[in-house]
Amino acid sequence: MQTVDIAVVGGGIVGLATAWHATQRFPQAKVVVLEKETAVAAHQTGHNSGVLHTGIYYKPGSLKAINCREGKLAMQQFCEQQGVDFDICGKVIVALNEQELGPLQTIFERGQANGVRCEMIPRERLLELEPHAAGIQAIHVPEAGIVNYRQVCQRLAAIVRERGGEVVLGARVLSMEHRDGGVVLQTKQSDFTARQVVNCAGLQCDRVARLSGQKPAAKIVPFRGEYYELKPEAQHLCRTLIYPTPDPSFPFLGVHFTRMIEGGVECGPNAVLAFAREGYRKRDINLRDLAESLTYPGFLKMAMKHWRTGLGEMWRSFSKQAFVHALQRLLPEIRAEHLVKAPAGVRAQAVTREGKMVDDFLILETERVINVNNAPSPAATASLNIGRLIVDKLSAHLS
Repeated sequence: MQTVDIAVVGGGIVGLATAWHATQRFPQAKVVVLEKETAVAAHQTGHNSGVLHTGIYYKPGSLKAINCREGKLAMQQFCEQQGVDFDICGKVIVALNEQELGPLQTIFERGQANGVRCEMIPRERLLELEPHAAGIQAIHVPEAGIVNYRQVCQRLAAIVRERGGEVVLGARVLSMEHRDGGVVLQTKQSDFTARQVVNCAGLQCDRVARLSGQKPAAKIVPFRGEYYELKPEAQHLCRTLIYPTPDPSFPFLGVHFTRMIEGGVECGPNAVLAFAREGYRKRDINLRDLAESLTYPGFLKMAMKHWRTGLGEMWRSFSKQAFVHALQRLLPEIRAEHLVKAPAGVRAQAVTREGKMVDDFLILETERVINVNNAPSPAATASLNIGRLIVDKLSAHLS
């Protein structure tokens, strides 16, 4: 059995950012990252659209808003220092009709309160930025950007190892036992005794929290986000990032267009219940995961509240033409023949028993275990700052 000071469960971007900060703050400490897959960034981190978010959407003073602003600057600095490609390409958030002008104004005011550099622009200016976009008014956010978070994770893991830490792959955590000397973690690779444990397990975070002895107030319900890509002949239709004005009653942003750092343009996502926590394809079914979702009172209450929106999302999942119609609201020139299927992602949405979707970061702390029980978007953008805050909490227990 190996004895370490800090064991981080989960090799996604939040877990690796935490380990990166820990090896910097405590250079003499033994730090290990336990990742159940054969590579880092295998799930949420490696399946997102790579946007460097600005914090314009989030309630001022929320953990999302604070961490997004500080985390974005830290991420840009990290990428510059480590040679990871990124592009501050800007984005527009468009109002398609007069009914959306009020919500668009609310987003603009939030951006101003959060210190985001943004400007309300008329249609004429929108067409200068995105000549093919629909919309009667828009917010221009010039500081939004794109990056490859998988590459960020690879650099973080490499630095952790260079500093003497370990990143152990194929190390699914099977159990945790609290003893006098610390927490014993049994994994598929070997066993570890850790003075402190940080749970950054993403799609499995509530289960890992229960292994640690905590009873999280919210359960993870997986939602699959499905994407298309524009064929090369249609990529000129989108220059940067084009987003709709989001529905304030629903926590998903709606289908949008994202230029990718590797080239190309991604369109989507929708949001449908995944039949497995790691269900990236429609045919991926895990009976345990599905039964947990369908029998969970919180999910049933949420589904009853949002059933109409949910049916629309499901219809777009099975009808390419319906998906195209949603995209045409932003770019009227889009046609079905312009689109090819792209890899899907799965979002770990924390839902309370009352049916409320937890919309902010949720970090629970005990004497020996810190559980990150909800890390929704913009977690990737904010990851370096979230990792720093977690290590701040660890310092009180390691001193």
